[in-house]
Amino acid sequence: MSLKKLYNFSYRIIAFVILLSSPGMIQAQDSLIGNIFDFDHVIAYTGAIMLIAIFVLLFYNRLYVYREHEVINLHKSRNARLALVMQAGKLSIWSYYPEIRHYKILSASGETTEEYNPVDFSHFYNRDDFEQMRTFIFDISEGRRLTSTLNIRGASVDNCTPYYEIHLSILDRDHKGRVRRILGVQHDITDLHEKKASTNALSMRYETVFNSSLIDMLYYDKNGVLTDINDTACESFGIRNREEMLKEKFLFKENPLFNHIDINESSQTHTTTIVDISDYENSRYRIKNLQKKGKMYYESTINSVINQQGEMEGIYIAGRNVSEMVNSFHQQQEGAIALKEATEQIQEYVNNINYALRISDVRLVNYYPKTYTTTISNIIGKSQLQLSQLRCIRLATPRFRRAVSSVLNRMDHLTQKDIEQTIETEIRDQQGRQICLMFNLVPIYDENGKIDHYFGMCRNQTDMVETERKLAIETRKAQEAELLKESFLTNMSYEIRTPLTTVLGFAELFETDHDEADEAVFVEEIKKNTSTLLRLINDILFLSKLDADMVEFKHNDFDFAEYFDAYCQMGWSSVSPSVKTSIENPYEHLVINGDIEQLGKAIQMLCANSAFFTKEGNIRAKYEYRRGELAISIEDTGGGVDAETLTHVFDRFVRDKDERLCGTGLDLPIIESLVKKMGGTIEMQSELRKGTTVWIFLPCYAKKVEKKRTII
Repeated sequence: MSLKKLYNFSYRIIAFVILLSSPGMIQAQDSLIGNIFDFDHVIAYTGAIMLIAIFVLLFYNRLYVYREHEVINLHKSRNARLALVMQAGKLSIWSYYPEIRHYKILSASGETTEEYNPVDFSHFYNRDDFEQMRTFIFDISEGRRLTSTLNIRGASVDNCTPYYEIHLSILDRDHKGRVRRILGVQHDITDLHEKKASTNALSMRYETVFNSSLIDMLYYDKNGVLTDINDTACESFGIRNREEMLKEKFLFKENPLFNHIDINESSQTHTTTIVDISDYENSRYRIKNLQKKGKMYYESTINSVINQQGEMEGIYIAGRNVSEMVNSFHQQQEGAIALKEATEQIQEYVNNINYALRISDVRLVNYYPKTYTTTISNIIGKSQLQLSQLRCIRLATPRFRRAVSSVLNRMDHLTQKDIEQTIETEIRDQQGRQICLMFNLVPIYDENGKIDHYFGMCRNQTDMVETERKLAIETRKAQEAELLKESFLTNMSYEIRTPLTTVLGFAELFETDHDEADEAVFVEEIKKNTSTLLRLINDILFLSKLDADMVEFKHNDFDFAEYFDAYCQMGWSSVSPSVKTSIENPYEHLVINGDIEQLGKAIQMLCANSAFFTKEGNIRAKYEYRRGELAISIEDTGGGVDAETLTHVFDRFVRDKDERLCGTGLDLPIIESLVKKMGGTIEMQSELRKGTTVWIFLPCYAKKVEKKRTII
């Protein structure tokens, strides 16, 4: 039923109601005017009005139901059309609510099917692209944009990535004008993207093959106009500006190489052309852009491009300039005779070199890092001896094997520096001397600029090395003798004068007027300085013997435990009464091999030195044998040595910062020299005004070790 029919039907009902109520009205009219407001009349009027109102309400109710039904049908019709459009266009719709920051996917009927938070909704898209889309959404929410369109990637499924085009716009606002919902219309463009990518890849492959081809590639359209040319062809024809050449619409018939060929009958045509470019220098051929001169030899293949209708679209020319090849062939023929003459000259030169190598006792050497082999020969081009790396190292004497290994390692790592090394070998000459060879090698490079091998010569340097060795020995002996002489004279002149001057001074006092009671003091000072002078001279003489290797060390077996206490006590013979001495001897027997006389002298001098610097406190001596080493320590609480003096305390005639000698000035140097001569080491630790500790470490072998049960 249409809306017009519904109105007509309603009017009829209203008219019928009026007709029904008309008798009452007529009756009321027939009555007197004065009785119109009596009770019966009021009841009649009221009933008529209510009846009319009921029918009016029924009318509008039916009208509202009809309109609602008509709107629902229209909505369903539109939703059906929208669903067809979304399905056909691969569209999907979702909305974003800025207030709760949630996403809702809408169905074709406009109803919400799913609701997602940002984290869950991001799983449908690529992470980076989703962040970009959120930036656009925030811009729209904050009023910086009205609409936005962007392309993003979806989440990959089975190694397949979908692509979407999303249009964002404002769906509605609240009463304050703020954005309440943002509509997102999503279009699946995966097929379009794949087609575009396929087209781009095909175009790229064409461009890559055309432009990167190692042969000349030219393309003329069906009208014979040059439309494309690669870089190789530009180089062959001497074209400087490719783009300018294409703009001039260079014709096929204007090319001197192809002017004799009909473009319409050129399919599968192979040509070999020889032209002189200078013969075509006229306006017809327009070769002003070609930088080629003289004769040109050119080979080419011409292929037509036919479309699906069988019509020619253009032609491809693939060719190459063989001018250099032809000229090279001519040059080879001309150079054959010159090559033969050069070969004969080279052979004569090689023969001369071989003769020089034989009479000069020089060998040619090649080292190949790839095979780790060395070849030696006295003839060019022929290997007489081939050695491996291990054989090369073993041919050298032990002290030169490290040098040989270092040289081989440098060449294995392809060093670009020249190799120069003199090596002493295990091979002996007729005089019984070990042969010394000097090697000089340079790197040889291959055609790629990489090191292929090393080439050089080796010379016999035995005579020269032997002469230099004897000269060095004699020079060293002379220098040692001179140094010994200078050292002795320096020591004598520097330190002996002080006690000698004191003795002379007090001796002269006897000739002057003096009190006889002072003579005892004079005599005591003379005796004291004479003793110091005698001790100093003895130390100088002994140290000079050590410097000249004139002290003999006798190695015998002895029980060190029996000697240690005695040597310590002899060193402490002049110790101050206020100093307490102690000895820790943990062994009943300790039989070692060595020189007890020289070792005892070192211990005695070390204890005497401690007693000299310790005026009060204590001195402790102890020793220990551990793992083939005898460790002796002397510890005192004397004045100690400052840090600056400690660094060179074992030098001769060392003075501290107060210009005081350390003993006679030769005690510690003698001790150090004795210890070193016996193969040991000595160390000192000291602190000013707190004391000193000295350690002696002597390597030895204990034949008998028996410790005491109780150590006192």
